[in-house]
Amino acid sequence: MSTSAVTLMERAHQARRERRLADAHRDLVEAVALCRHKAMQKELVQALKGLGQIERDLGRAGSARPLYEEAVAICRRRDDALELAHTIRHLGDIHRDTGRPDLAEPCYDEALALYRGCERTAPLDLANAIRPLAILKEGAGEIEEARRLWEEARDLYAAAEVGEGVDDCSARLERLGR
Repeated sequence: MSTSAVTLMERAHQARRERRLADAHRDLVEAVALCRHKAMQKELVQALKGLGQIERDLGRAGSARPLYEEAVAICRRRDDALELAHTIRHLGDIHRDTGRPDLAEPCYDEALALYRGCERTAPLDLANAIRPLAILKEGAGEIEEARRLWEEARDLYAAAEVGEGVDDCSARLERLGR
């Protein structure tokens, strides 16, 4: 990876942690341009996702969507199932956050299929992919399916020793009457 692109992405990550979103945005725009210029596809995915996250942080999901769509397209060409699953899950989150459950659900379904089909999938990654689908199903009134998903996510969060995830899933199950 180009030192310049790496440095820019690292600076942007630090700026985001410090809530200096304008600085992070500036560095990531430059990193995206450098990665495109040098045809650094793996790094371009990371820069696009980073920039998309900053756009989401700034409340601009509409601007984040095409960045994630481009990252998904690159991941498909690179044939990296886990990276694609992670990226497409975030695209689903953008669709859900912008009131497009009809576009979010296929993203979540694909992400889950990819995660379930890869033996290298970590329990936390799978739990994080199940959670938004459970939210979607709950919102659509598909209560039994939502319960099943919340239970699976809770078990995976427990396996990953993520207490907050277990607590969230348990609270949602309690609200659903189980």
